[in-house]
Amino acid sequence: MGPNVRTYKDIDKSILKAIPNPTNEAYEIKIKIPEFTFLGVSEQPDFAVIYLTFYPKKKIIELKSLKQYVYQLRDVIVSYERLINIMYDHIMEAYEPDRVRLVMICHPRGGISSKLTIDSDWGARGGEEKYRDWVGIEDPWGVSM
Repeated sequence: MGPNVRTYKDIDKSILKAIPNPTNEAYEIKIKIPEFTFLGVSEQPDFAVIYLTFYPKKKIIELKSLKQYVYQLRDVIVSYERLINIMYDHIMEAYEPDRVRLVMICHPRGGISSKLTIDSDWGARGGEEKYRDWVGIEDPWGVSM
């Protein structure tokens, strides 16, 4: 690795900005990031599609800041397993939502593609499993590998 190489430790979560939720009513926000790019551990570009499902409480995602956050990752060396966990933690910290579901579908590399999912509703993530729309459904996004 060269002297100017950035790693996952350099990801700046302060880029993520919130705006007040305009309502106290329950609703769902879905965001798709179709051109997600980062450097894999082999320092080669990796490409993925990110699907973000967001149930807000008091704050919602300012999309410009999300775009800037994602853009910084283009020259960060990180495994996608670590990256999805870091992104999840940063989103939870910045927005304190009722629920976040993060799906990362990585483009094939060497004939293998991967799909990673984290959901704050899962008991394993400290959730209450109150939505449970992930139970018994192969893929709630309708996206297959």
